[in-house]
Amino acid sequence: MLKVLSRMHGSCVASRSDFWNGIDFTARFHRPSGALCQKSAVKHTASDLPQMPHCNFRPDPYQGMTANQMLHIRQHNCNPMTMKVTSYKKPVFIQQGHMQWLWDVDGKRYLDLFAGVATVSVGHCHPKVTAAAEKQLRRLWHTTNIYVYPTIHEYVEKLVALLPEPLKVVYLTNSGSEANDLAMLMARLHTGNFDIITFRGSYHGGSPQTMGLTSNMAYKYPVASGLGCHNTMCPDVFRGPWGGDHCRDSPVQTYRQCSCPADRCQANDMYINQLKEVFATTVPSRIAAFFGEPIQGVGGAVQYPKDYLKEAYRLVRERGGVCIADEVQTGFGRTGSHYWGFQGHDVIPDMVTMAKGIANGFPMGAVVTTSEIASSFSKGVHFNTFGGNPVACAIGSSVLDTIEEDGTQEISAKVGTYLLEELAKMRGKYEIIGDVRGKGLMIGVEMVKDKASRDPLPPADMAEIFEDVKDMGVLIGKGGVYGQTFRIKPPMCITKEDADYFLAVFNQAMINYTERR
Repeated sequence: MLKVLSRMHGSCVASRSDFWNGIDFTARFHRPSGALCQKSAVKHTASDLPQMPHCNFRPDPYQGMTANQMLHIRQHNCNPMTMKVTSYKKPVFIQQGHMQWLWDVDGKRYLDLFAGVATVSVGHCHPKVTAAAEKQLRRLWHTTNIYVYPTIHEYVEKLVALLPEPLKVVYLTNSGSEANDLAMLMARLHTGNFDIITFRGSYHGGSPQTMGLTSNMAYKYPVASGLGCHNTMCPDVFRGPWGGDHCRDSPVQTYRQCSCPADRCQANDMYINQLKEVFATTVPSRIAAFFGEPIQGVGGAVQYPKDYLKEAYRLVRERGGVCIADEVQTGFGRTGSHYWGFQGHDVIPDMVTMAKGIANGFPMGAVVTTSEIASSFSKGVHFNTFGGNPVACAIGSSVLDTIEEDGTQEISAKVGTYLLEELAKMRGKYEIIGDVRGKGLMIGVEMVKDKASRDPLPPADMAEIFEDVKDMGVLIGKGGVYGQTFRIKPPMCITKEDADYFLAVFNQAMINYTERR
């Protein structure tokens, strides 16, 4: 399977010398001023960098505005938030993508291991998905739910076939924030209760309502938002107060030791006690909902003890609440072992929200729930102009087909497990790699000052490594409450050869960091 997919997706005919020329260009472009384009502290040479895997795709020659023109507009005409969230001291000016590859305006190729923030599921501009979009654009761009049109019904039928009973009713949106906002409303309408509980360190969106669900200072504003939202301690078995060496469902465990018997996790018991404290002190006797990502995304691929969600769901339902699985990042086979992240916890939620990988980067989201909960929503009128539009549904439908036809869930399991196991070996070599965790292609590498303290590696140090990895041709992400975790969530079409290239680059970045110290 992997060999077939490797041949199908291929890689660029650019030669090895083209890659080194790209590195040389980066060095020339950097300025010694210490400002935006500060020169990297380490000059890479052909002897210490691996060869980038080849591909058979040629990007179109770029003839658009220059990088300087784009940067000027970004700084002066785009909202300042656009510049604030721009990655890297020297930004990457992307102009084209194909499968797991991205090219900048100067023709330099990057291995994309962040997938537009875990959004490109089956590959940039995947030929099958692109063809489906083009076909629909020639037939019908837009209409709404006031009319009946084929694509929304074809898509919904395919989607609910992938979910267990009784999750069979779908409402389509344009994003994950919209989906979670809507799930909050449905939960409150259905239960007649108001209070909602989430994990500390969670991210569920940036709308005025979902900002209350989100529990991370970086995404908060000093205004009233998300009233009735509360958080409980995240059951993080690496950074939290309790954890051990067989707590989580992952090929890699923490290096923390515990004395738990094989059939019981004492850390789980302690984190559940924290949730019980929230019930006893913070919320009324009846609540509306509990939101939880099966694996935290923005929080840094944080995993919980294996039975935590099962016990938490029971406690929430005892108090009249519904259980909501936020699958915006974990869904569509990304965890490898299952199609949906919640299945890895052996639970069935009352609602599932999804977005990002649902349409391979096209704006789309969904709330899937039971017929009983959905009926509560009909007490008023809710209308979404673009939710479930014909183009989105055609793309979403093609993505579901492509996941099955290309075997992307299997790729996530095989290549993801390989990456996790190899990164765990690297953790044993470097004092600053504190934890390696995740499932499938939902991976986090938490960086620390040292393993004994587990104190987060400072932001400046993280930025140094982040920049170094980029300069060697690989794009990854960052996350965690303290920005201390590298996030690896690539398009689910990468090969073992791609994984080996990243491992060599990341190892070199660790060497470079150590030598600079």
